[in-house]
Amino acid sequence: MKKTAMEMVAEAKKRVENLTPDQVAKELEEGAIVIDVREPQERKESNIPGSISAPRGMLEFYADPSLPYHKEEFNPDRRLILHCASGGRSALAAETLQQMGYTNVAHLDGGIKAWKDAGRPTEPGE
Repeated sequence: MKKTAMEMVAEAKKRVENLTPDQVAKELEEGAIVIDVREPQERKESNIPGSISAPRGMLEFYADPSLPYHKEEFNPDRRLILHCASGGRSALAAETLQQMGYTNVAHLDGGIKAWKDAGRPTEPGE
């Protein structure tokens, strides 16, 4: 059955944990890692402090420890919270990590836009 991108996002949001900016801020204080799946040019404006860049197109390669692209921040034993610009890509990415065996993963519903709208701090882009 053919699906639109937004239908796929809506389905992913039913299968992953959706967090508010306040929930993400609290989890950051408790040691969670925030993974930014936006493209590098999107990160030039601003970022969530301490977030790790993992563009959506490289996610699976960074998350797979058997590959030379693996990033150590991708640890299935750690709490990982993904975000993008508005929450679509991060929902899909969180679902992908679940398919790869990550069990403690969530995403920031509304993305960095919701983070900023909630008055949460950002740092300059890279």
